[in-house]
Amino acid sequence: MKLAFPIPRSLVLSVFAVAVLSLLIPGSTDRLSVAQAQVSPAAGNTYYVAPDGSDTDAGTESAPFKTIQRAASLVGAGDTVVVRAGSYAGFQLGWDFPQNGTATEPITFEAEPGAVIESRNNETPDGINLEGASYVIIDGFAVNNAGSDIARACIRAVQGQHVTVRNNEVTNCGSWGVFTSHSDYVRIEGNQSSFNNFGTGDHHGMYVSNSTVEPVIVNNVIRGNWANGLHMNGDLSQGGDGLITGARVERNIIYGNGKNGGSGINCDGVQGSLIRNNLLYDNHASGISLYRIDAAAGAKNNKVVNNTIRMATDGRWAVNIKNGSTGNTVSNNILLHDGPKGAINIVRDSLSGFVSDHNAVTDRFSKDDGESVLTLAQWRSATNQDGNSFVADPAALFVDAVNDYHLSATSPAIDAGSSLNAPGVDIEGNARPYGPAHDIGAYEFGGTSPPAPDTAPPVISDVHASAIKRRSVTITWTTDEASSTSVQYGRTTDYGKSRSDITNFVTQHSMTLTGLSANTRYHYRVKSEDEAGNPTTSGDLTFKTAR
Repeated sequence: MKLAFPIPRSLVLSVFAVAVLSLLIPGSTDRLSVAQAQVSPAAGNTYYVAPDGSDTDAGTESAPFKTIQRAASLVGAGDTVVVRAGSYAGFQLGWDFPQNGTATEPITFEAEPGAVIESRNNETPDGINLEGASYVIIDGFAVNNAGSDIARACIRAVQGQHVTVRNNEVTNCGSWGVFTSHSDYVRIEGNQSSFNNFGTGDHHGMYVSNSTVEPVIVNNVIRGNWANGLHMNGDLSQGGDGLITGARVERNIIYGNGKNGGSGINCDGVQGSLIRNNLLYDNHASGISLYRIDAAAGAKNNKVVNNTIRMATDGRWAVNIKNGSTGNTVSNNILLHDGPKGAINIVRDSLSGFVSDHNAVTDRFSKDDGESVLTLAQWRSATNQDGNSFVADPAALFVDAVNDYHLSATSPAIDAGSSLNAPGVDIEGNARPYGPAHDIGAYEFGGTSPPAPDTAPPVISDVHASAIKRRSVTITWTTDEASSTSVQYGRTTDYGKSRSDITNFVTQHSMTLTGLSANTRYHYRVKSEDEAGNPTTSGDLTFKTAR
């Protein structure tokens, strides 16, 4: 039966608490043997919006609001706004007063197919604007700027944490498709961002800006934007530490960007991050750039692995490293150029700790921003790198050198990669390696019957709190496949804090929490996501710090 009023908030049903307690090892409140059962969050209100609704109605399924902003003005933790097909003005959240979800009760805006935002919101020159809002999900909207008044971002999120922007199609906005600023743990997933800022200015398809911790940018299509496809900039001039750390950028398709400069993936002060399984082609500036302009330091200690990059004839280098960007690894990549530039340019100040090998390349390299060009043989002699790399051309590598970047059955990239730092899946989620060794590039060759993509989340077990002290504790657990590591914790089941490592995938997980209060009971839960992007979360557990 469908209710004619918003679903009321309620407490978690006690049956779920019983289910979780039954998983605890007798005599312990900090150990979970098999963490697959999860506590369901309390249900919030569900509001509906439709073009034929009225903002004086109740916002129910049978009496929807007319504007998204009306629903946005009411939402709190655990609430969902369902937007039906039709054309709308944009909306903002958190501008007039704080509006936040929680780890267990996010605020969700969910667009049904055909829901389109055509004009700006009522406060800022953006389509959707999240102002200081945390734990918010924006899912499934088209933002097309048909009203020509979205002068800034299609979707903007600033000064918040744990915002998810997923499955949206954003196009033709004045500056950026998706923009974030000082937003830790943002997740940008499954979106299409195209033709933003086309013809004027220096803006981008997606812009993760200012000091940010662990942004995740996965499975997006970014095309035809006037400057960078994806720009990540630590922006020291804007406050914070001036770095972006622990980013994960994978399984994105990025093409046709950069006619006004920039890169397919631009990294100013990005450190300790993972860039893998991306397909970049026909970009008109650089492919992947690791550098420093406005950040606090160079782009250091990043792993650039199993990407396929083919530059346009007017483009710069497939991989470009400079400005003291040391300690970077470039391996298992296809690095091609259809014009006069080449595979890798690295300036001398960035050579310390640089590792490059097992790449399929165009036979042109540089150590001085292209003032001189080296062959692969000369590059090996000058840098002692790329001993297992080889020169190749698109016709030999791909099914179709113009339209299909899957590896052909005779591709020299098959089984030519290294297992070191190699992902366990490819850009499509297919398992690696299929043969005796990893393939080079974003796609793993699977013969005539490739294995089905992984759609099963990892299984969490043996969650344990140990080394419990007055100010710290160590949380450990196991997963049945290589996965990321994350712990959410706090004094209530809203948690509010988290620590994670999203760039290393392991089966034995350990995270030490520090800065705790003595003699205090904490709630926590652990989260892991496998390499194919399947997440799982344990139930709620507790520990108490020492006196």
